[in-house]
Formats: sequence, structure tokens, C-alpha cells
Amino acid sequence: MKILNVYYIHNMADGAGLLALQVPCGMALSDNIRWVKVAESRAELFDREGMLKEVEAEGKDLCLAWVKGVIRACAYQCPHAGARMSDGYVDAQGHIVCPLHRYRFSLENGRNVSGEGYFLKTFPVDERADGIYVGLPEKKGLFGV
Repeated sequence: MKILNVYYIHNMADGAGLLALQVPCGMALSDNIRWVKVAESRAELFDREGMLKEVEAEGKDLCLAWVKGVIRACAYQCPHAGARMSDGYVDAQGHIVCPLHRYRFSLENGRNVSGEGYFLKTFPVDERADGIYVGLPEKKGLFGV
């Protein structure tokens, strides 16, 4: 297992080789994650790297970003004032920037890197041969049970 900031890479034998999944810290592979297909391919979502795209996955709006060759997913609204993150942009360091107050967030872990103390929810993304999937936490009943 290799540690990358607050992500980790876990290799699992899938019969055809190794599959690498990136899962945010706090969401272990053993957690109940449901993988929801959001697009057939990267080309369906993006024209070029650095773009942002709002998508819907099982009734949940998300913002996808293509940054440094990797697709990342986060909440579609800024945690500060609710602006749509897809109306913002990706800066030179690969952070998503809110269009309203220019707060910047890491797309790897959701940490607010401009110092205001907010946290942007992030979700794992798996790019497969049959499409782009986002990992959402399993729906739980009352009180998380």
C-alpha cells in the first residue's frame, strides 16, 4: 500500500492484472461504496484538461474536474456560500477555485488551501473501459445504521 497525501493506492488482483483505485482518507475500501456511472468516456465530459463539468449521479449533483491527467470529483457547491464549483476554474497548481469569492480547494482531499478553513467534499473516481464511475457512500438509514 502506498500513501499519497490523504489518498492511498490499493492494488487488487482482478484476474486481468492489477487494478489501482484511489480512495479518499476516511473512506476505506471496506466501506460500502456504490459505483455510479456518470459518463461513457472522458471525451463525453471534457474537451481539454483543466475543464470542470457538473454531472448528476443518482440524484446527487457533483462537479468533475480533469486535472493533471486524472479525473477528480467533488461536491457541486462551495461549502462557504453555495456557488456552483463548475462555474469556477482550475488554477495552475491543480486546485479548484470557487467563482464567487475565489476560495481554493485541493481536488485530492478537499482541503481549503487559501486559508479560510472550509472543507469541500471529494469522491473517488474510477475510469474504466466501459465508462467513468464515481464512488458514493452507501445510503444508510436513520442515525447511519
